[in-house]
Amino acid sequence: MSRRLRVLCLDIEGGFGGSSRSLFESLRHIDHAKVAPEIWCRRAGPVVARYENEKIPVRVAPGMPTISSLQDLSRNIYVYARFFLQDWRRSRQFRNELLAAAVSGEFDLFHCNHESLFLIANWLRARSRISITFHIRTNLYDTAWARYQVGMIARAANRLVFITENERDRFHDLLGAEACGTVIYNPAPLPAADIEPYELPEQGFRYKIACLSNYSWNRGIDRLIEIAEALMQRDRHDVYFVVAGNMSLPHSLSGLLGRIARRGGTLADYAEARGVAEMFEFLGHVDEPERVLAAADALIKPTRENNPWGRDIIEALAMARPVLTVGTWDRFVSQGVTGILQREFDASAMANEIAGLADNRDRSCAMGRAGRARVAELCDPRDRAADLAEIWRQVTANAA
Repeated sequence: MSRRLRVLCLDIEGGFGGSSRSLFESLRHIDHAKVAPEIWCRRAGPVVARYENEKIPVRVAPGMPTISSLQDLSRNIYVYARFFLQDWRRSRQFRNELLAAAVSGEFDLFHCNHESLFLIANWLRARSRISITFHIRTNLYDTAWARYQVGMIARAANRLVFITENERDRFHDLLGAEACGTVIYNPAPLPAADIEPYELPEQGFRYKIACLSNYSWNRGIDRLIEIAEALMQRDRHDVYFVVAGNMSLPHSLSGLLGRIARRGGTLADYAEARGVAEMFEFLGHVDEPERVLAAADALIKPTRENNPWGRDIIEALAMARPVLTVGTWDRFVSQGVTGILQREFDASAMANEIAGLADNRDRSCAMGRAGRARVAELCDPRDRAADLAEIWRQVTANAA
């Protein structure tokens, strides 16, 4: 019998984001007779206890250095300067521990669960022969900084794993060449039948739409306010948005959003200022977003990045909730089949679609069932975990 692969996974989120939740589902369903994983989390969070419950070794490593390229030149200059002047220096102990684990033979392979680990991976590549794999989970903006980042990742990694074809194609475009990588959709287990819905204030028969995301301009969360205004103009008070995540607003925003941000306000204050607060419940961070989905009738992701996929979407589909989002790629969300997919955002048209679903709950439920069937086919957790384990086996076999 062959020896189990010993894999160290570096997780930047600790359970506070989709990349962390996706890694957990992969490692929870992987064949532990073949793979012995260990996880180092940059942040202490809810996923730590979940790993402990699964008897998977886990530790918190706050010195883990992370950085990723942004869209604006000024922001890139700022974050890279801060990284090298502060974060990299403070990571000395972490780097020494990671290098010791690499050269001691304790592990066969390191898995970087996010592209923001590219500099520590390159530092390690120059000092050890450990095999390294990378999960590519976001579409970086097409900038010189991003091209530098993907080039460094390609040099450090033995193999890349992309969560969809979109991340693969963007990476190749930025690199200007093919990279050694494989698309593996994120795993999404079907939820337990006895999941306890999140307790919301009594809303009667209102159509409840969940949004699971921290605020950012690119994620388009403020578009919810526009949709709510369009619904109120139609006198549709039977729709209710349930928003889970940190709704703090960046001070750099313009207009009313920016003014509210600079006096310490949140998106809830923006909803109040626009006169639609009655249509919202802002929950803040929630450790178990699946409970929010269980209490909702649908999920909305009004992205400005035109990326109708991600952890929130596949978890909603797995829970048989239709998804309303924006973009052109329809592998998960198909217009009129598993949800509502706008090619370009239109608040008025989205309000019409939502009103239609609220009026026809049978259609909404049918979309949800179609979404669950699609995710069961594409995102089966044992199959996708086996795909990841096979990548690791191939990489270590080639390194032998």
